[in-house]
Amino acid sequence: MTSDSPRYRGVVLKLSGEALMGDNPSGSLFIDFPFLREIAHQLSRVRESGTRVGVVVGGGNFWRGAEAAAQGMDRAVADYAGMLATVINALALQDALEKLGAPVRTESALTIERITEPYLRERALRFWAQGVIMLFAAGTGNAFMTTDTAAALRAIELGADVLLMAKNRVDGVYEADPWANPEARRFDRLTYLEALNRGLGVMDTTALSLCMQHGLPIVVFDLRSPSSIERAALGERIGTLVTA
Repeated sequence: MTSDSPRYRGVVLKLSGEALMGDNPSGSLFIDFPFLREIAHQLSRVRESGTRVGVVVGGGNFWRGAEAAAQGMDRAVADYAGMLATVINALALQDALEKLGAPVRTESALTIERITEPYLRERALRFWAQGVIMLFAAGTGNAFMTTDTAAALRAIELGADVLLMAKNRVDGVYEADPWANPEARRFDRLTYLEALNRGLGVMDTTALSLCMQHGLPIVVFDLRSPSSIERAALGERIGTLVTA
């Protein structure tokens, strides 16, 4: 780490479901558990550094509502199924954190009382202030809304200093798909309007507009880069910074 003092007092991490699959081949386990444990270790160390931590978990390793809808499933029903997938991932991450002795709570935008508690902003803020790692499942609880939007919303509601967007093997925002075009240029810094006007795919436009409206900086980085969550949370310049 570049500094013993965290730059950010509070961060919210958007963790995609696809990233949790790691190198598992198609048809095997949907979660790469050794990698999940590494994520938990990093989150625990960020918390121990004095930075408050929230995580919004996606579910794309199990289910993608848009793909199910393309096969003829009602889109709203498909999205609700996707929310359940995020709960599975949140519970797996909760278990990994608990095994490290880290204080953690999972709150769900859907009411599933036997395994999670419902999301209440006031309660989440109390735990957040106490240094508890907060895991947020089921997106916003609304169909047609992505977990990107949920991440922006939770970060704003908690008063986080930054939204960390962890990508799977992409180390920032590029002018074009770097996998399709190896010559594509990576941006070190972008404004919200540049990202919106150029359609750069930082996140969905609703989420990006929310961040712009509330002045919430976004750091887009590669989750697979060593210690990348810690480095981003402590303010090291990695990936792409999107700001006003």
